[in-house]
Amino acid sequence: MNLHQFKFVQEAVRRNLNLTEAAKALHTSQPGVSKAIIELEEELGVEIFARHGKRLKRVTEPGQHVLASIELIMREVGNLKRIGEQFSAQDSGTLSIATTHTQARYVLPVPVAKLREAYPKVNVSLHQGSPDQVARMVMDEIAEIGIATESLSDYTELVTLPCYEWQHVLVLPRTHPLADKERIHLEDIAAEPIITYHPSFTGRTRIDHAFAQKKLTPRVALEAIDSDVIKTYVRLGLGVGIVAEMAVRDDSNADLVVRPMGHVFGTNIARVAFKRSAYLRNFVFKFAELLSDRLDRNLIAKALAGHNQDYEL
Repeated sequence: MNLHQFKFVQEAVRRNLNLTEAAKALHTSQPGVSKAIIELEEELGVEIFARHGKRLKRVTEPGQHVLASIELIMREVGNLKRIGEQFSAQDSGTLSIATTHTQARYVLPVPVAKLREAYPKVNVSLHQGSPDQVARMVMDEIAEIGIATESLSDYTELVTLPCYEWQHVLVLPRTHPLADKERIHLEDIAAEPIITYHPSFTGRTRIDHAFAQKKLTPRVALEAIDSDVIKTYVRLGLGVGIVAEMAVRDDSNADLVVRPMGHVFGTNIARVAFKRSAYLRNFVFKFAELLSDRLDRNLIAKALAGHNQDYEL
């Protein structure tokens, strides 16, 4: 048996048992993938996949155990590569970060700049997506660290730690009637057309839950994944905006009235995620520490080793 066979089995599962797609992803031929998998099954003495003709139909029960072992082996192979990179090039390499638009636009610029100052030979690669996509990129080792609010803690393959708290804010044109109210209630917002995030982004579930608890039906006029887009349509008078507080911290929002809404929507927790048992290079630990003074190398190392009792913010 060899690592190529393990990769072929993994990729076949990732591609929903489509060997043609697996072969394309691995830049090889479909018959070569099929042959390698069959040879591994013959060596192990078990069928990893149940078949209908030449097509793979499902993973067998012994195949599930084989897959678990392959995942462990390939994870450790990846760790070996990173150990080699760590000790052959202590202060260089690429830090791959998976995150949402809001984090990339409003939270990460300063930590990234500070990391580049501390490690000038380190390149940074940002991968943006939905929270679920962020989790998947970390699990698939496209990224070494993930940052998002929703969903990350739902994956057992990931170790996640809380990073910082934030709340939603209401943004209004200065001429809007609600702009004169210091404390705005949910009933006030429910009477207005609302511009806010797409349901899978930036704490939208908390917004929906707040309305549902009060048995109110919000009039969502527009949904977006980009806080700047939301603010643009607020300026055009299409409605009141609900955005993350990180999106209104710069000087570009002087024409808008901003009201904190933590008393209505509660607080959200941004989390960092790492693949369980991953080997992290020094600059990955450094970047995590730059994200929050609550994170340090020892805490992250303990979590990765299995002592991942969450701590309170």
